[in-house]
Amino acid sequence: MKTHLLTIAVMLFSISTFAQPNRERIKALKVAHITTTLNLSEEEAQQFWPIYNAYDKKTSKIKHGDLREMRREIRQGAESLSEKEANDLLARFIEAENKMHLERTQLVEKLRAVIPAKKIILLKVAEEEFNRKILEQMKNFRDRRQKNKP
Repeated sequence: MKTHLLTIAVMLFSISTFAQPNRERIKALKVAHITTTLNLSEEEAQQFWPIYNAYDKKTSKIKHGDLREMRREIRQGAESLSEKEANDLLARFIEAENKMHLERTQLVEKLRAVIPAKKIILLKVAEEEFNRKILEQMKNFRDRRQKNKP
């Protein structure tokens, strides 16, 4: 039953968000997946989503800002980095990873006040499951495009 609801929710969100940019569509699908998995009460949802959205905004900034820039630098010439440049890049990477860890820890502490610990664990499971499904869909899409290329 739960999987049927999830499938319906995903399809509805897919259709309703078709005109939105990919990132917004993925975010809407993620919200639907988390909502279904956690089965939040109305009161829990009112307290959960502002906390989670603030966390998501902060971590997205780190992922799509700091970490993306570092990955770009590595792709452009990891072989040509001097030892000092490599050490500086590693220090920036560690700092960004520490920020991500701190944000996650703060999320858990804030959520403990509004939802049961089991639902916090389910949140982690839901996020990992969602990311895995999105990556699978992206891979399948890429594979189909490669097959259709002349």
